[in-house]
Amino acid sequence: MDYQDPRIAETYNIANPRAPDADFYVSLSGERPCSVLDLGCGTGTLCCALAERGHRVTGVDPAAAMLDVARRKPHAETVDWVESSVQSYRSQRRFDLILMTGHGFQILLTDVDILAALATMRLHLSEGGRVAFETRNPRMDWAGEWTARPPVVHTLRGEQIVETLEVTNKDGEFISFETHYRFAHETLTTRSTLRFPSQEHVEELMVRSGLVVRHVFGVWDGSPFDEARSREIIFVAQSAE
Repeated sequence: MDYQDPRIAETYNIANPRAPDADFYVSLSGERPCSVLDLGCGTGTLCCALAERGHRVTGVDPAAAMLDVARRKPHAETVDWVESSVQSYRSQRRFDLILMTGHGFQILLTDVDILAALATMRLHLSEGGRVAFETRNPRMDWAGEWTARPPVVHTLRGEQIVETLEVTNKDGEFISFETHYRFAHETLTTRSTLRFPSQEHVEELMVRSGLVVRHVFGVWDGSPFDEARSREIIFVAQSAE
């Protein structure tokens, strides 16, 4: 996905307010202050919610425009914002909780990329720390659902923006689509491809990366994953050592 244009980053922020997934990840952080790494933090909604609770937060995202939006939010001044891909991020710090949310895991299109991201998590995990992320259940008809999605209207500084999504290809585990943002005088387009791996394949790659899955949820209320009905596959893992 390409969110380098400031207008798209601001529209994304409006279109994605705090939701039950953020509440779930905040609950994992606990009541006592801890160190949290948010990989693919986007416009920083989750980072700032964690910082508000007194946690020491680092937010990492490859898009400078997304981080610019994040830095303007309440409590953003206490967050360490880093422009980097998940695969290449490196720090001397170790974290009690490492998150990858907003279905960011699905932009990792190859096993090489997934293993690199998992290596980043494993390398930066403190003793006893946890990793958590989600991916959409491939058993659902996402392409059909997105094709039927009606246009969505957002308002940015008094201007109406019409967002439409067009599925352009479906091939096995992969769905490609374009998102069009129609402003008053022009239309901006992002092009995306997402991967929808199975629970079993993700767990296999996690084992190869030195991680052990502790929980697999299917709903943000903490209900267990049901392959036939759950929309999400939510993993919580720890180091194998």
